[in-house]
Amino acid sequence: MRRKGIAVYVDSSVFGGTLDDEFANESQEFFEYVRSGRFRLLSSLLVADELAKAPDAVRKLFDELVAAAELIPVTPDALELQQAYLSARIVNPKSSDDALHVALATVGGAELIVSWNFRHIVHFDKIPRYNAVNRLYGWRELAIHSPQEVMIYEDENEDL
Repeated sequence: MRRKGIAVYVDSSVFGGTLDDEFANESQEFFEYVRSGRFRLLSSLLVADELAKAPDAVRKLFDELVAAAELIPVTPDALELQQAYLSARIVNPKSSDDALHVALATVGGAELIVSWNFRHIVHFDKIPRYNAVNRLYGWRELAIHSPQEVMIYEDENEDL
């Protein structure tokens, strides 16, 4: 049986974005979609580790939402895919955690990754490269977007 909501892997930038002046509104609205069931949250212990030193409000939000989330474990498949991204030079070894986020989302069955990481994840040049490696290794492609790009705007069907 398929669970309700679009399966979305969320990295730590979206949680942290709730306290960032530039990203707060969209990050908070995104998490309202999670609470409403539109999105089914996938996360990982990597996100938890990255948020360990975050402000209390960010950790509290993560703790609240992760209780109902599916935690994706770091498996040999995820590590192999992370290494494939590094070998393909999508990101350099300093950004291996970003590659691991994409690998965890892929292996965990996410339909979508949501991130504010425009340098290493949500980047026009990197998205097709991540997906090319996914196809090469027999995994499905992922949609990768910022929270702003997955919002539903009330007037979006007015011009149709």
